[in-house]
Amino acid sequence: MLLIFLSFLMVDESSGHPQCLDYRPPFKPPHHLEFCTQYDKFGCCDQNKDNDIAERYWDIMDFFDIQGHELCGGFVKDLLCQECSPYAAHLFDAEDPYTPVRNLPGLCFNYCSEFHIKCQSVITLLTDDKNLRESCEKDRYKFCNLMNLPDQDYCFPNVIQNTDLNSNLGSVVQDSKGCFQLCLIEVANGLRNPVLMLHANDNTHRMFVAEQLGFIWIYLPDGSRLEEPFLDLSAAVLTTPWAGDERGLLGLAFHPKYKNNGRFYVYYSVLVKNQVEKIRIAEFKVSSLDMNKADPNSERLIFEIEEPASNHNGGQLLFGFDGYMYVFTGDGGKAGDPFGKFGNAQNKSALLGKVLRIDVDGSDSDGKPYRIPLDNPFRSDKNARPEVYAYGVRNMWRCSVDRGDPVTHNGRGRIFCGDVGQNKYEEVDFIVKGGNYGWRAKEGFECYDANLCHNSSLDDILPIFAYSHRIGKSVTGGYVYRGCESPNLNGLYIFGDFMSGRLMALQEDRKTGTWKEKKICMGQMQTCSFPRLINHYHKFIISFAEDEAGELYFMSTSHPTAYSPYGTIYKFIDPSRRAPPGKCKQKPLPVKVKGKRRPFVPQALTVLDMNNNPPTRVPPKKIKFTTKPLATTTFRPTTVRPTTLATMVPTRKIYTTKPALKTTAPRIHPKTNPKPPKATRKDFLSKVEKKNKKKTSVPRVNKPKSKHKPKQVQKPVKFSTLPLVTPGFHYIPPQRTTIRPKGSSRKQKGSKTVK
Repeated sequence: MLLIFLSFLMVDESSGHPQCLDYRPPFKPPHHLEFCTQYDKFGCCDQNKDNDIAERYWDIMDFFDIQGHELCGGFVKDLLCQECSPYAAHLFDAEDPYTPVRNLPGLCFNYCSEFHIKCQSVITLLTDDKNLRESCEKDRYKFCNLMNLPDQDYCFPNVIQNTDLNSNLGSVVQDSKGCFQLCLIEVANGLRNPVLMLHANDNTHRMFVAEQLGFIWIYLPDGSRLEEPFLDLSAAVLTTPWAGDERGLLGLAFHPKYKNNGRFYVYYSVLVKNQVEKIRIAEFKVSSLDMNKADPNSERLIFEIEEPASNHNGGQLLFGFDGYMYVFTGDGGKAGDPFGKFGNAQNKSALLGKVLRIDVDGSDSDGKPYRIPLDNPFRSDKNARPEVYAYGVRNMWRCSVDRGDPVTHNGRGRIFCGDVGQNKYEEVDFIVKGGNYGWRAKEGFECYDANLCHNSSLDDILPIFAYSHRIGKSVTGGYVYRGCESPNLNGLYIFGDFMSGRLMALQEDRKTGTWKEKKICMGQMQTCSFPRLINHYHKFIISFAEDEAGELYFMSTSHPTAYSPYGTIYKFIDPSRRAPPGKCKQKPLPVKVKGKRRPFVPQALTVLDMNNNPPTRVPPKKIKFTTKPLATTTFRPTTVRPTTLATMVPTRKIYTTKPALKTTAPRIHPKTNPKPPKATRKDFLSKVEKKNKKKTSVPRVNKPKSKHKPKQVQKPVKFSTLPLVTPGFHYIPPQRTTIRPKGSSRKQKGSKTVK
């Protein structure tokens, strides 16, 4: 029994699951909270909601005098402000959207007992739940058991005193090994090896997804996909059904001024005259008749490079913030870059194994459809191609440009790449103008070709990170997160490995300029218990992506072939913290769609769908109001509102002039009924007029219940009655009211119809 008790008291690290009443993670308020100040740093309330809670508080406290404020004000504030708690979903039993929400936050037994002794009448102002009201009136033990939670770590005030739950609030959830626990949202599926996803930076927030087979599809902001492809190059693209074939449609880049000129560029494999394999970089334009269609006849060849082998084809195109286009090529294939004396990568007169930079906004005097930027590092070197920007790379697969910190702009314009290794190491590089990245002399931080390695320059650019083939065998470069929705991820470079399916992250140490690895794993069931979230994905990570708002995605498949329709796109979500409400709202420009759309249908089971545990409570029954006050009269707001604390607001203000003399007293009845809300005013007046004509009396306080049912059952109407009289809690009716002793009766005469 002792072991069971101790295990009940222990707090598991994974049990710390902050969640708001909207079933989303908490956030850091953008502005100071004036009322619920204890949640000013982190919680579920912004300034607007804090003001709403404060207004509800003062509406309730208008029923009290100074003595009542001192006695009950703290309790009322505590209960109302639990909507702002980062554990609000636990306090209200709202961990998932499929079970009903509690009327009031869960209270620990001792706190509830103190609340009941001092301010039990307040419960009538906070909820219209019949069970809570009756138990509060009759049995404190039963009431506090109803208010309690099964998990004592989450009841109030234990939840704010628990150091395990509050020590790392707002930080990325980590397991015992320090692995970041993230969750995913499935955004697309049924794709055939999706090799990339890009936005056009045209404020439409469309996403363009390229399949290795040669198709480019458009996904709209609502998640639907256009039925017709944006561009179909399947007839020209060279690829096969072989698993792991590296040829196909590999790269796509939109011109920085695409919104105005409609130009974009593709990188794909072709077979010329059925003999020679090449990679082709070509320009296309969008159709003048349909913004969701490319003009297939507008292709303009930029250049082609002959490929000596079928592998190591590179495939990355991107535009830097300097306006120039960067082209990332592989070393030509086979193993160990066996071409020439030093290999293609170290040969600056070859275009393979390089980072190329060109200006596509003009033409060269030699007739080339591009120009060489004036500051290219080898422009004046006769033994080098002027297009070369950096060299010594093996097969860079997926590069990205850092858009910079949203506030400080730190890191803006940096280019990161994942360079696939040979036999031992995979590496991540930061591209530098004129840099030599060592291949084939080096692989990662180690020597690959001993002769070349000993003679290599000390100025070779080393990776910012490398890992051995015990972890993964084919790196997939990613992005530095600069989005809005997951503030904790800002500055993390997130990437993965194609073969092992491992997700990883690098975090920069600004003082030393070094990068430290941060492991990424999928969140546990409780961590990802939010609507739409999943915690699993297909193994083979093909590529990463960034949308127009800066949010991060990745593409993976369970069958890595160009014809297998198992490719899926996932979006990263940090379940521990989100941005404040409204901060990340986007206003996409309208998209004129001429064809049909295919709505997105998710295939993966969400964490909530996989949770087979039945609800721990039954849904609350709908409360019915009678036409007459109950024999045990309690205060009920005149407006029927949802049975959550967030919406129980008194409908009118009542002020008092003198304190009560006793802690308990017989209930009193008003001579006039309070003014009903506008929505039920007509029904209310008709009922009052009927009562006045029949001269029905107000029931006595302790009148026994009648054994006979009325002949006619009237329709329920909203009715307002009065609370118990507690210290500082009074009701002063419009006309003089006498408190009658027990057993006495008196008819109310002269009742007036409320106008």
